[in-house]
This record gives sequence, C-alpha cells and structure tokens, in this order.
Amino acid sequence: MKAYLFIDFGSTNTKVTLVDIENEELVATAKAYTTVETDVMIGYHNAMKILESKVDTEFEIVKKIACSSAAGGLKMIAIGLVPELTSEAAKRAALGAGAKIVGTYSHKINKSEAREIVDSNADMILLAGGTDGGNAECIVHNAKMLKEFGIDIPVVVAGNKSAVDEIEEIFDGHVEYHIAENVMPKLNQLNVDSSRDTIRSIFMENIIKAKGMTHVMEEISGIVMPTPASVLKAAEVLSKGTEDEDGLGDLAIIDIGGATTDVHSACEGAPSKPSVFLRGLEEPYTKRTVEGDLGMRYSIPSVAQVAGKRMLRSYLGSEYDYDIDMEVENRSNDPSFISESKRDLNFDYAIAKACTRISMLRHAGEVEQVYSPTGAMYQQMGKDLMDLPIVIGTGGILVYTENPEEILEACKFTMDEPQSLKPRNPKFYLDTEYILSSMGLLASIDPDMAVRIMKKYINRVGV
Repeated sequence: MKAYLFIDFGSTNTKVTLVDIENEELVATAKAYTTVETDVMIGYHNAMKILESKVDTEFEIVKKIACSSAAGGLKMIAIGLVPELTSEAAKRAALGAGAKIVGTYSHKINKSEAREIVDSNADMILLAGGTDGGNAECIVHNAKMLKEFGIDIPVVVAGNKSAVDEIEEIFDGHVEYHIAENVMPKLNQLNVDSSRDTIRSIFMENIIKAKGMTHVMEEISGIVMPTPASVLKAAEVLSKGTEDEDGLGDLAIIDIGGATTDVHSACEGAPSKPSVFLRGLEEPYTKRTVEGDLGMRYSIPSVAQVAGKRMLRSYLGSEYDYDIDMEVENRSNDPSFISESKRDLNFDYAIAKACTRISMLRHAGEVEQVYSPTGAMYQQMGKDLMDLPIVIGTGGILVYTENPEEILEACKFTMDEPQSLKPRNPKFYLDTEYILSSMGLLASIDPDMAVRIMKKYINRVGV
C-alpha cells in the first residue's frame, strides 16, 4: 500500500495522519504530546509508534509533509497607517498566512511603541501603510524607527510602493526585509496574496529554529505552512471544490481549543438584502479570525469575564449548582484537567457554547441603520453569514461529546444580538478525525483527493 503521511506539529499535540493513496481512505490517525521543550522528534516518534500499532498492513510512504504551530506557532506584529484600513489590511494578511497577531500598531509609532515591538516575542513584522501613490511619510518613519531600535526579526514590507526604494535604503545591511505587494493598493481594496505567500515562505525557512526541527527536516519532505493556514486551505478547497470535484459551497469552521477559538469562513459574505450597502474594507473569500481570549483551559478566565455569569448560567441549566469562579480557577490552574463526571462535562459544554457564540459574533459582520435624504438605510460592516448553509465543528470538546450540535447551535443568530449577521439556520458537520489540517496539506498535492476525502469523513450531525 502506498500512502501519504501528514504531520501537524501542534502547540500541544503532534498529530499524524496516514492516507491510502489508491483507495483514498484514512488508514489511521494518532497523536502524542509535542515535546517542543526538548526535541520535537520525541513527540513525532511517539505519535508514529501509536500510528504503526494501529496499522496491520505494510505501507510505503511516498511523501511526508507537515504543518506546524509548535513553539507558539507564527507570531506576528502588524503595522499600518489608519487602524480601520491599512492596519486592518495588514492584520488580515497576517491571519490569512496562519499567524497569531501579538500586536497591531497604526500611524507613526513612537519610541515606547518601537521598544515594545523590539522586546516582544514576535517572529515577524508586517509593515504596511498608505495606498500606492498615497501617504509615504508614515511607513518610511516606521521603517526608520524599526532600524533605529535594532529590530532583529524579518520584516515584510507590504505598503505604498512609492516608499519601497527609500525603505530598502534604510533597511539594507541592518534589517532582514522582504518586499511584497501593497496589502491595500487602492482605498478599501484588499490584496493579501503576495504578502501571505511571502510570510509563509519566511516561516518555512525559520521554523527549523524550534528545538529538534533540524532533525525533522531530514525525515520529511518539508514543512509546507503554519497549521492555521492549512486549515484555511482545507476550508477553501472544500468550499470551492475543483474542476473535477464539486465542493460543498459556502461554509464556516469553528475550532474550539484550549487557548483560542478560531473561526474560518469560505464565502463572499455580500449583503443578502438589496437595502443594505457595504462600508469599510472589503472581505476576503477565505477569512480567519483568532480569539485569544476564548478557550477551554488556558483562556477560560477571560471566557468567564467576556461571557458574564448570566450567559454561563443560561447554558449551565439548573441540574447542578456551581461556584463559577471556583470551576474556572480549577481549570485555569490545571490546563490538563479532563472532565469525566456529568457535572464537570456540563460546565465544559457551557464554556464551549460561550466560545462558539462569541467567536462567531466577532467573525460575522453586523448592520446598523443610517439615515439618508431618501430615508432609512442599512450599512453592513464585515461578512453577511445569515444564509450560510454549513458550519463545521472541530476541536476536542466537539469531537468527544455525544451532542456536538448543541454546542454548535450557539453560533446561530438570535434576537438577543439583532445587529449581528450570524448564520440563521445552518446544517452542522463534524471533523471527527481531526483531518482538516492534513487535508489542507493534501490539497497542496492533490486537491481532488482532498475534497473527496473530506466529503467522506466530515459528517453531518444533528440529523
């Protein structure tokens, strides 16, 4: 049997997936703790031992490729001109490349901000600002500040092309820099492909700095992209399909983790009603948002704070009595805590519902009423997901519960948030085998096969 092996070096677990090429089937999956503190090869070999124990036939691996979010993944800082325009465009480009945004800055950065950037734990900076032919003073100033304060991480320059020559003179011999196309060449026009590809390329060159990654590169064909970018790629190909394989159409993916809740959408998100007009930066077809304050363990204190006790109590029901503060503290102090009793599971489900509801609220667009000489109208900011037909859930809390649809129901539109453009009545699916990151990798080799396998293994729930 000839097979592909896909590896996901996650921040917590290293996951391996073996795919039978001829039959287009999952042979087996396995995971083991990612030993990034010592040598990631230990966790990789542990996962492979578990995988091999599940397979009773001989197989020949013809290609091994990986994605990675080990050592915290790709951490980036986005710098732009105006917060809601070029800074937002830079942020979206970085998120689309699979990065975690650890800081966003706008206008001319001052000395304290420059020092803050240099002292951060970021892996890379995306420096944007100004439309082509527009304001060049701001991005040039920010480039000078980064050089003056001795920035020692790669800088992707993706702003006003008129400033590129001057920035190259500033950085040359002092700062590692890479030139990409402007993330916003015209007002409200988004252009993220060039910067996204540049970011991924730098990531692949630098990921081997993680402990043990040099040895990994000797055993595999390559680390193709950050894990979130792989999931976003899977969402895109599953939505659009290929020339030979139909996709599922518009969809969103909700990934509830221990530290973050990620939402990926693959759809246009244009206004669904004729009386609504768009305002602000255009939305990309594939969009990713990361909520660093929404997670089942590491971020649970902020979930409780953002959601509030009233929301949590509405999800908890009346079967059990809880000291919410104590339950939150217990899980926060012990991120490895595994709920086994019905009482503990019920609390986790309430947290998961809050993560689902708030993350989708932030990801989806919203409308507000405005008045014009012709009367009342509505303006839309962000994506309209009200008619979105499919929501796919992934993450341990969804995979291991008997009723994942009850958690996913929290993503739906309600009159409690009348301005939101969340989905009204989507069908729910579940990534029970954790294959989305692997299928994003497979899509880089054989997108037709990736679509067929996802349609086979990502199943409808709540029917």
